[in-house]
Amino acid sequence: MLKPLALCLLLAASIPSPAQDSLRDAYKDSFHIGVAINVAQIDGIDTRGDEIIQREFDSISPENILKWKAVHPKDGVYDFAPADAYVAFGEKHHMIIIGHTLVWHEAVPEWVFQDNHGKPLSREALLKRLHDHIFTVVGRYKGRIHGWDVVNEALADDGTLRDTPWRKIIGDDYIEKAFQFAHEADPGTELYYNDYLVEKPSKRQGTLALIARLKEKGIRVAAVGLQGHYSLDWPSTEELSATITAFENAGVKINVTELDVDVLPKATVQSGMADVKAEAQLTAASNPFTAGLPDRMQQMLARRYGDLFEVLIQHRPNISRVTFWGLSDADSWLNNWPVRGRTNYPLLFDRAGLPKPAYDVVLNATKAARAPQKRR
Repeated sequence: MLKPLALCLLLAASIPSPAQDSLRDAYKDSFHIGVAINVAQIDGIDTRGDEIIQREFDSISPENILKWKAVHPKDGVYDFAPADAYVAFGEKHHMIIIGHTLVWHEAVPEWVFQDNHGKPLSREALLKRLHDHIFTVVGRYKGRIHGWDVVNEALADDGTLRDTPWRKIIGDDYIEKAFQFAHEADPGTELYYNDYLVEKPSKRQGTLALIARLKEKGIRVAAVGLQGHYSLDWPSTEELSATITAFENAGVKINVTELDVDVLPKATVQSGMADVKAEAQLTAASNPFTAGLPDRMQQMLARRYGDLFEVLIQHRPNISRVTFWGLSDADSWLNNWPVRGRTNYPLLFDRAGLPKPAYDVVLNATKAARAPQKRR
């Protein structure tokens, strides 16, 4: 049986919304609603996508153009053209602009960790390289980018520190140093730690412990990013609520930074998480909806988004931003992860840019939350 609010959401979704309604308007008193945008949208090639972005969202994140490999591909060589266009897009449309990401173990060229002879750098040399990169990139957009994902995915699934090249060469304090450098480069910007699977108790505890250690050293972390790469059955609403509550009790804000809902069968043991190295072979069983998403699945997706946003709305005083990872199903990374070439349907807009039933549920969720509940 549907919960009262879930039933209210589905009923509200069946009522046509006024033409002026948008996600950004619906959530203006709750939290920022964001979207990750790609180069075609930044450059104005995807005009349909641009119109949706401007109408529906008040915050943007870049998919790849501010990752180290894209913006700093060679020693001493920076490519700021795409990032400059991204920031200009956000400023033109008066949006909250997010920087993603300064320190990650992926999307980093090998030269970053090596000397001129291909041997590992010393701690001091890599710290200088990290300092210079952060000061150059963050400094270029000082006062223009609202917040940065400073460190991305530093923890293993069990909550311990991941054994990355950063940690191997610099040591455990590479995270502290990254936050320190970012704050020095732009004292006015917000600094975030971002990760996936934080809803799992062991990783949640590891994340809380990491933030506590940073706080003890005087490092300011404005929010923790829950990536939000979810499936139809994970995490449970109880797990999501418990996670947000844990950070709320620790005095830490939450951003949901990369929200999508995978509707396809699990293809690997990592499916439903976000390990970019996970791979599996394309099969008919793993790609069942090539001709379109059946109505029963559309309704399941709508109910899932309704349940997730019910939790988020309940915790809105502790949530700063909810960002979808991609605008439409056609843009989603889940079409190629962990299986290349699949047809996935994880977002609120379909491949033609039209709103799905899940969009209507999310749009009306704040209204449903405020509506008086009838006694049963």
